[in-house]
This record gives sequence, structure tokens and C-alpha cells, in this order.
Amino acid sequence: MAYERFTSAITLLMHWRNRLDPYWKLARGDRPVGFLLLLWPTWWALWLAAGGVPPWWTLCVFTTGIWLTRSAGCVINDYTDRWLDPHVERTRIRPLVTGAVSPRNALLMFATLMLIAFGLVLTMNQLTVLLSVVGLFLAMTYPYLKRYTYLPQVYLGLAFGWGIPMAFAAIQGKVPTQAWLLYVANILWTTAYDTWCAMVDRDDDIKMGAKSTAILFADLDLTVQGVLYTLMLFTLCLVGLRATLSHTYWISLIAAVALIGYQFIIARRREPTACFRAFMHNNWVGMTIFAGIALATTH
Repeated sequence: MAYERFTSAITLLMHWRNRLDPYWKLARGDRPVGFLLLLWPTWWALWLAAGGVPPWWTLCVFTTGIWLTRSAGCVINDYTDRWLDPHVERTRIRPLVTGAVSPRNALLMFATLMLIAFGLVLTMNQLTVLLSVVGLFLAMTYPYLKRYTYLPQVYLGLAFGWGIPMAFAAIQGKVPTQAWLLYVANILWTTAYDTWCAMVDRDDDIKMGAKSTAILFADLDLTVQGVLYTLMLFTLCLVGLRATLSHTYWISLIAAVALIGYQFIIARRREPTACFRAFMHNNWVGMTIFAGIALATTH
């Protein structure tokens, strides 16, 4: 009898796991690098704004909010890309393409995730709440950009980095120049690393009429990315000078230069698999810079 109950419980768990798995994949729960690429810049901002470890509740709200909004962004992105994803090698097995999740359920999932995230933001001050409305607009409009402009990666940087001014607003009650410099650095970084991802899909995007920086830059893609990464590091130097950060921050920037250089080595032939590896490798760049900031602001 006990064995039968145990077997029934296992069967029920497997049933629900199989039912929820497509939604987990739709939210990219199985691919945490995207979450980390949002997390690191927001943590940069939280530690800089607080001058060290931020208040625990603020840290919890922003960390959880990043996961929720990133997941919601993936859902709405796949919803709006239903015309494109079946024709792109990298995306043709996504749950909305295969029919594992219906468009209606995807919209319900997006709304639920965003409502939970907004509920968390409501525990912050008024300026942070107001800024979150801008963040919602950026998240909802980004997926449509690839139909109309070659710069969706730049817009992704605007959306991905919006946690930076929000973090300063939550801790300091204002968004100082330092926050905007950090925001610009993140836009440059996001544009550069998401161009690696766009290079993976470039041939399929051209066939379908989608637009990206990889298509815009064409044969100059590696050169322009080099410029973007250089400008990002220069802007981060300005952040460090303005915040008078200690030597550990500058060591982290030197390490970031080496990590970025490695990306160009592995993707120098523009092979799709190598370009995707270079994209994923940016997680280490973000983590290294965060380590430098955290150590430099620890007293």
C-alpha cells in the first residue's frame, strides 16, 4: 500500500513536471546566462549606490525582480517572434514554435510575471516605482525592434540596463551622473555581446528580413565590436574615477580586458558555435567587474 502511494506520488510529480517544463523553457529557466547578464550590472549599481553591501530587502527585491522581468521578457520576445523563430536554426525548437505552449498562455504568463515583479517594486520608494514603468515599456517594445531597425541590440541595452538607474533611485532616492555613466557602459556592453548572438542567426535573419547589428556591421562586425568594448571599458574607467574606487576595481577591469580579448580569439572566424560561446563568455566579464566593485566598496 505504501509503495503504491509512493509510486502514485512520483507519477503525479512527473506529470506536473512534464506539463510545466515547456513554460520553464519559455522563461529560459534552463538557460541562466541571460539572467546573469542582467544581474551583474544591477549588482554593480546596487553596490556602488550603497557604497558596499546594499540593504538586504533591496537586494532581494532587485535580484528576484531581475529573474521575473528577464523571464517575462523572454516570453514576450518569443510571442512577438512567432513569425521568425520557426525559420531560425537556433530558435525553431522553442515552446511557442512547437506548440507546447499556446500564444494565449504565453501572454498570461507574461502578465503574471510582470505583476509579481511590479508588486515587489511597490515596496520601494516612489521614484523607483515611476522608473519601473519606463522599464516595462522598454521590455514590451524591444521584441518589435528587429522588424524596423538594425539596432535592436542597442535597444536591448537600454532595457537590460534599466535596473541601474532604478537601483540608485532605490538606495539614494536620486539618479546621479555616476548612475548614467554606468548605464551607458552597460548599453555599450550589451550591444557588443548581443552582436555575437546576432552573428549566430545572421544568415537566417537575412533570409527572413529581420534586422540586427550583425547585419548592419557586415564585414566590419569584429572591428565595431572592438570599438564598443573599448568605449565600454573607458566609460567604466570614468565610473571608477568618479567613485574613487580602490585598486581592486582597476585590477578587475584589466582582467575584463583579457576576458574580452579571449572572445575575439575564439570567434575570430565568425563560426556560429564560436560566436555563441563568445556571447556566453560575457557572464565572466560581468562577474569579474562585480567582484572588483564589491571588493573596492568593502570597508
